[in-house]
Amino acid sequence: MNSLSHKFVGALVGALALAGTIAPVYAQSAKPVEIMNVSYDIGRELFIKINEAFAADWLKKKNQTVTIAQSHAGTGAQARSILEGLPADVVTFNQVIDVQVLADKGKLIPADWQKRLPNASSPYYSLPAFLVRKGNPKNVKDWSDLARDDVKAVFPNPKTSGNARYTYLAAYAFGLDKFKGDHAKTQDFVKKFLSNVPVFDTGGRASTTTFIDRNIGDVLITFEAEVNAAKKEYGDKGFEIVIPSQSLLAEFPVAVIDKNVDRKGTREIATAYLEYLYTEEAQEIIASFANRVQNPKVLERHKAAYPAVKLVTVEDIFGGWEKANKDHFAEGGILDKVFVKR
Repeated sequence: MNSLSHKFVGALVGALALAGTIAPVYAQSAKPVEIMNVSYDIGRELFIKINEAFAADWLKKKNQTVTIAQSHAGTGAQARSILEGLPADVVTFNQVIDVQVLADKGKLIPADWQKRLPNASSPYYSLPAFLVRKGNPKNVKDWSDLARDDVKAVFPNPKTSGNARYTYLAAYAFGLDKFKGDHAKTQDFVKKFLSNVPVFDTGGRASTTTFIDRNIGDVLITFEAEVNAAKKEYGDKGFEIVIPSQSLLAEFPVAVIDKNVDRKGTREIATAYLEYLYTEEAQEIIASFANRVQNPKVLERHKAAYPAVKLVTVEDIFGGWEKANKDHFAEGGILDKVFVKR
């Protein structure tokens, strides 16, 4: 073989070797995949943006198209649906006990699920806040005003909504502070507060509709993110935000549903989806919806949007979610004693 032939063969071998090296970059993309995120009622718009950003990030990293199916409702109802067979890959809830029940009753996730991601598997947080009508005609400033005869508050049913449980517990915590730990006086206060609610919807978004579109009530109580969204969307109506003197830390726990992802073969992408929520990119999206984030850089950029407020926790006031559930939300608990039947 002459030298030219040797050079040709050598070049051909080198080209083939190089092709083998770079071929995976141009390989056919992986089969498209779909996962389901079962979430809380008022998280629709937030997760539309999160899903778009995650899908683009995953395609760039893995060369695979992913679709995230969404389901939104009160988290108590969502948890029951999953126990009954709704094939969630992940949950992004607003209530710890509604995730915990998936471990306790369904054995769908491990008991220590909160240890799998930072901040007890809660990538962001919020608090119950008030939205009032233009000019705040009833002069609503704090929880005590919501027990007045002339003030009608709108929020969901604590029996079905995690959002509403935070509202109920925030009011109860305020009462304990106001009445120096006297539970009897606090329960009288909460009973009056609940009696002033004209409509108990099943979830947070329905209550927002009741207040804004049906023009019912003087004050809407929901997460700070939701009151900000409503004020922005309906700016022509002149709604005003009121942050009470004290509120309750509202965590937004997330979890991979192990039994479902292992059956469906989606564990890797489901895990990556929840881990993505902690990235600076996702935290910026979350903060843009007026949620309070964990990332210090993002939090610093948005600090002007977060009014100072005294935040108490379920752990400090109620002994944790397990005890709060037993004392307040279980059948025959305190909520049943003060809840005004409709």
